[in-house]
Amino acid sequence: MLSSLFSLDNKTALVTGGNTGIGFGIARGLAEAGARVAISGRDRKKNAEALAALGAVREGCVARVFDLADTAGIEAFYEKVSREMSGLDILVNNAGITVRGKTEELTLGDWEGVMRVNLTAPFVLSQCYARERIGNKTGGSIVLIGSLMCEATRPTVAAYTASKGGIRQLVKQLATDWAPHGIRVNGVGPGYIRTDMTAPLVENEEFNGWVLKRTPLGRWGVPEDLAPAAVFLASEAAAFITGQMLYVDGGWLATF
Repeated sequence: MLSSLFSLDNKTALVTGGNTGIGFGIARGLAEAGARVAISGRDRKKNAEALAALGAVREGCVARVFDLADTAGIEAFYEKVSREMSGLDILVNNAGITVRGKTEELTLGDWEGVMRVNLTAPFVLSQCYARERIGNKTGGSIVLIGSLMCEATRPTVAAYTASKGGIRQLVKQLATDWAPHGIRVNGVGPGYIRTDMTAPLVENEEFNGWVLKRTPLGRWGVPEDLAPAAVFLASEAAAFITGQMLYVDGGWLATF
């Protein structure tokens, strides 16, 4: 049956930044599709709250505190989570940060910090995942979370835009390199989504009006809008899809 292709029963997944916002929306969606989900985040309290909500959907989910800025510690972190979950079938690289300000005033430290979390950390985590799956001779699915800034840009977000442009190309490269091993790599590109990170934009009357006018569906997205796309790409329903970016943006990129 077609519906069985979308099932994630007996699958395990890791969602970085899964304790709030888009990450939690995706983690919950994966759990609702049947997967046991591990989430990571820097805030222990938010992790606990998210885990309680996930536990009401699917038993066996876990939450771990980790800061992806610690790129040197990613391999050990991944190995620990994978052991705890008895292997990981799905990896969702969601965690991200941004720094807003005039590009000419952006510090090198801020630039490198955004790149480290948004681009380097997903690359290293994806390496860890691929090495494990290749070693076990099992395929799998990686989903990287991009942005409208994979395709466009706006003032004051130079580092974020550069990092998300890198994610778009990383999806293509990893998909090409790991297809022979049965590992599919795709991306989801959120439009303007209401989260803690975008709260200052939502509260800006002028910017909020621009988003509503520019988006054909006439609203901001919510984290739950991203879950079906991630579940689809992680499932067997997307068995012949790799190297693609799926934009969930209310039509934003279709207009000018």
